[in-house]
Amino acid sequence: MKKLIIIPAYNESANIKDTVENIITTVPDFDYVVINDHSKDNTLEILRENHFNYVNLPVNLGIGGAVQTGYKYALANGYDAAVQVDADGQHDVSYLENLVTKMEKEQADMVIGSRFINNEGFQSTFMRRVGISYFTRMIRHLTGHVITDPTSGFRLANRKVIKLFAETYPTDYPEPESIVYLLKRKMKVVEEPVVMKERQGGVSSIRMSSSVYYMIKVTLAILIENIRK
Repeated sequence: MKKLIIIPAYNESANIKDTVENIITTVPDFDYVVINDHSKDNTLEILRENHFNYVNLPVNLGIGGAVQTGYKYALANGYDAAVQVDADGQHDVSYLENLVTKMEKEQADMVIGSRFINNEGFQSTFMRRVGISYFTRMIRHLTGHVITDPTSGFRLANRKVIKLFAETYPTDYPEPESIVYLLKRKMKVVEEPVVMKERQGGVSSIRMSSSVYYMIKVTLAILIENIRK
């Protein structure tokens, strides 16, 4: 299986070097590409200085556009599977082989790394856990499937999903909406327990001031996706 790690990065100068070096050391059988989403800090300089593999976006596309760029890269370069790993150090890549094994065993189209199956490691902030619980209930109500960690970006996709996401992918806060997108198309989405860490540096893209906007926008997007044919 030819496997790619997609690392979306926006202003991740505090983390990106350690994140990429850890990937190279821990999972050498995975290729990687950093998608620099027109960072305003010196993320690009760090990528150049260390000769990391990267795509530099000339404008800021946001998390959805950056991740979709990674899927387009994966499709164009013939990868069988692609997994998103955040640049902030929260995703423990030592669990990647577990995700691959789960995908092969379950014949799944996507495997989501969930921190809420065994409830180990960093469990996110209280407000985010409220939002996660809300989207879990919403997805279950609309699709009949239980996804315990619908906002997790630590997700392994097979080639069929890579092709779909290269063509269509939500722009902002894409994880819950894209899950519904797959489930409505009869894709098999499963979860695998993982342990996540706290952000190692930098600032999260979702802050308290934007959480209400996040909840409303994603809710509307999921409802629209649910009725789309």
